[in-house]
Amino acid sequence: MATEPSAEASQRAVENLAAKLRRRQIVGSRETALETVLVLRQVISKARFSNIDQLVETIRSVGRKLVDAQPKEYTVGNTVRKVDDGPPTSKPTFSIAKFVSQGQPRKQATPQKISHEARGTLKENNPDDPDAFARTLKPVLMEAIQDVFDELETVYDNISKNAKDHIHSDEIILTIGKSNTVAAFLKSAAPYRKYTVIVAETAPSNSGHEMAEILSSAGISTVLVPDSSIYALMSRINKVILGAHAILANGGMFAITGSLLAAAAARAHSTPVVVCAGQFKLTPQWNLYHEYGALDFGDPSSVLGFEEGDLVDKVDVINPFYDYVRPEMVDAYITNDGDHPPSSVYRLIKEAYDDEDYEL
Repeated sequence: MATEPSAEASQRAVENLAAKLRRRQIVGSRETALETVLVLRQVISKARFSNIDQLVETIRSVGRKLVDAQPKEYTVGNTVRKVDDGPPTSKPTFSIAKFVSQGQPRKQATPQKISHEARGTLKENNPDDPDAFARTLKPVLMEAIQDVFDELETVYDNISKNAKDHIHSDEIILTIGKSNTVAAFLKSAAPYRKYTVIVAETAPSNSGHEMAEILSSAGISTVLVPDSSIYALMSRINKVILGAHAILANGGMFAITGSLLAAAAARAHSTPVVVCAGQFKLTPQWNLYHEYGALDFGDPSSVLGFEEGDLVDKVDVINPFYDYVRPEMVDAYITNDGDHPPSSVYRLIKEAYDDEDYEL
C-alpha cells in the first residue's frame, strides 16, 4: 500500500531533523527541544492510529530515530518522553500527565472534555470508524503539545522571575562561557541590584566574549578573564552561577567545558554554586561511567593546530565540549519550577517521566 502524502511529509520532517542533528547544524538544549516539539506536532497531526499502543509506538519510533542521530543532545529524548508519557485513555481517571511543564496533570481540561465530546463513542479499534479514536484525541494532543512548546518559549522568563532574590547588591559573581539562561537571569536582576559579573572566556571556543558583551550592553559591570584566573579570583567571588546542558538523574550535570574547573575552585573556597536550567533539561540518564564518560569532544585542532609541526605527533590533545560536574559540587538548581537541591533531582524526574519511558 502506498504511503499517503501527509505521512511522507511527516517522515521527511523527521529525516531532515535527524540529518541536522547528526551534522550538528542544530546545537543546544533549547534549540533541539523546540525543533523536536515541532516535528512531533507534525507527525502526530498526520498520524493514523486506532489505539493507544499505535500512538505510543509512533511517538517512540520518532524519538529513537532522533536520539540515535545525536545522543549528546539529551533534550531530544526528554521532549519525546514528555509527549509520550501521558497518552490519554477512555478511562475516567486519565490525565495527560507530563505533557505540561513540571510534570503536572493538565488542569480539568481533558477527562471530562473528551468523555463529553465522544459521548460513548471513544473506543479503541472501532471497526465501524477506525479513525474515530485519533480524530477525537488529536485536538487534545495538539493542545497538550502546545503547552510543551509554550514552556520552552517562556523558560528564560520563568527562571529569571526571582533573580533579584538570589543576587544581592555589591556581590561579585562568576560565570563561564555563554549561557542564554544565565544571561537572562543576570539581566533580570540588574534593575534591582548593582553587582559585578566576572566572565571566564572558556577557551578555545571563547564564548565568554559574547557573554561579556551581552551583560555589558545590559548595563551590568562585567569583567572578562582567562580561564586560568578562575582559581586565583575565587577568594573574592560571592557566588558562581552556571548554565547546564543536561541535568542527570543523580543530580550531576553536563555543562560547558570549564564548568568543572569553576565548580572545583568554588568548592575549595566554600563558594556557593547555583545552576540556572529549565526542567526540560532533566534527563533520566545516569552518569554510570568515569568523569569523562558520555561527553562530547570538539575539534582538537582548535587547541593545538597542525602548524605546530612535530609537537602534534608527540601529544594527545583532548578538547571536551562539556564537563561532567558531580552533584556534590552544586548547591542548587534554579528552574522554571522553583529552586531544588541536587538530591531532589531524582524525585523531579520521577514526577516528570514514567518509568517505562526511561528507555525509548
